[in-house]
Amino acid sequence: MRGVAVLGFLLAVAPITATPGASLTLVVSRVASGGRRQGWWVILGTVTGLYVHATLAAVGLAALVLRSSQAFWVVKLVGAGYLVGLGLWMLWSASRRRTEAGRRPTVSARRLPWRVDHPYLQGLLGNVLNPKAAAVYLTLAPQFLEPGRPVLVPMVLLATAHAALATCWLAGWTVVSGAAARLLRTASVRRMLDRLTGVILVGLGVRAAAT
Repeated sequence: MRGVAVLGFLLAVAPITATPGASLTLVVSRVASGGRRQGWWVILGTVTGLYVHATLAAVGLAALVLRSSQAFWVVKLVGAGYLVGLGLWMLWSASRRRTEAGRRPTVSARRLPWRVDHPYLQGLLGNVLNPKAAAVYLTLAPQFLEPGRPVLVPMVLLATAHAALATCWLAGWTVVSGAAARLLRTASVRRMLDRLTGVILVGLGVRAAAT
């Protein structure tokens, strides 16, 4: 694969990457609640999701979603349902945090990456269940591949370039959010941020379902 093809792909996905979405919302929220480390977990989950989409598109398994309106409809609703559910969970967390304000904090158990509330899994599912992310590798990425040649390795190379771009973008927000962590972790600001995050995620889910 030529470098100009990779550069062209990066220029094409840059506006999509910079558009605020579930990943950026999760990064800001998780950094505010648990520090920069949680932001890096979200980034890792998002990047893993990009490789999942690239691999499925390369082997042709994801083509069914693009060609079958029923399959695409199911995936879209599952992804939308996940975003709405995650948003409602954030709203519930905000109300719970209000009732627990003033209580003595307790030491929480270590959260493993495959737990539902872990930032890695949230970042992974938020990307894997996003039809727009799948569409990038089903419709946009093939335009930068050479006809008649194997597609798996070039698709992975494009995903790697995309992952690097997404990592830089989200890492910048992780640093900014971490710098403001002291302010963001005050009880009133945390509740407001949780509510805002919940509303944004619900809105993204509803938009995904209605689009």
